[in-house]
Amino acid sequence: MSSLVETLGISALIFGGCCSNVYALEAILKREPDSGLLVTLMQFILTALFAYPSQWDPKRPLGLRKPKVPFRKWAASAAMFFAVNMLNNWAFGFNISVPVHIILRSFGSVTTMAAGWMRGKRYSTTQILSVLLLTLGVIVSAWADALSKGKPMSSGAVDIEDVNFKWGLLILLVAQSLSAFMGVYVQDVYAEHGKHWDENLFYSHFLSLPLFMPLASTLQAQYQRLAVSPPLVLPASVDSNIPQLVQRYLALTPQSVFFLLMNSITQLLCISGVNLLSANTSAVTVTIVLNVRKLVSFMLSIWLFGNPLSNQMIAGAALVFGAGALYGYETSVRIPNARKEAEKKSIKKTS
Repeated sequence: MSSLVETLGISALIFGGCCSNVYALEAILKREPDSGLLVTLMQFILTALFAYPSQWDPKRPLGLRKPKVPFRKWAASAAMFFAVNMLNNWAFGFNISVPVHIILRSFGSVTTMAAGWMRGKRYSTTQILSVLLLTLGVIVSAWADALSKGKPMSSGAVDIEDVNFKWGLLILLVAQSLSAFMGVYVQDVYAEHGKHWDENLFYSHFLSLPLFMPLASTLQAQYQRLAVSPPLVLPASVDSNIPQLVQRYLALTPQSVFFLLMNSITQLLCISGVNLLSANTSAVTVTIVLNVRKLVSFMLSIWLFGNPLSNQMIAGAALVFGAGALYGYETSVRIPNARKEAEKKSIKKTS
């Protein structure tokens, strides 16, 4: 029962936090497309603050308990984590739209599997096929979602000869490759030192904060552009249920600043769920779950904004959920059962 509750809790964090995070990010980028750096900093600050109590020890320097994992390993993980986030957000400044961004990042399961293979991990034919089908499903779904919203996705709308666009693609490729290596690296750390996901959550964000200092002037300029956005206006049905003090505060809050805060909060929920999941499953399983989450984001977007559910979206959904189920069966049922049968045969032979 506890395992079921834990699974439901992790799923709620990932699907609730990550899906909400996408909408808050789009709201910010519509106002200021070059806000990726500020978005990343706010996410890191809030996550580090909320994760700090889990590492509290008043008898030690900075009030931090002694890490159960060697500090140098968390430092290496933090450097990779910072680089991946910076590259992903930097890509928005190179004519990479949110749908294109999501599609390119959907290859995470493929790159993670490739990174694992290079480090000695082996996968069955069914696992490889399911990952490829799932990736294809996310691409089809993202394309359908973009078409339903009139977003630029086709070669006629995205100039593939544009130098900026090519740089954006290269940046995302590097980010995906580094992200895949980081996922396998963290799995190795957990295998050697235990699944201390709370330490990983804190140090990956806390140790990254000093790296933002050389970019202080850019961060200030980005915030000033968001701060001049119109005040936040809530629907009457929502406004009537909020205390007067909160209403007055929200009325003075610029829309983009509010979405910046919401983006950071939902990112905290999302990354907490991802860290919990990575502590209990493989790196490939994590990327599988995140790809399914992307599909849920697309479908929620369709329902919330009244867009029609196209045949492309249905096909993409079938591919994603079917491939996810196939991977889950292969990883959790068939392979473990095959190992048990092999062990039984081995015992019979020796006896």
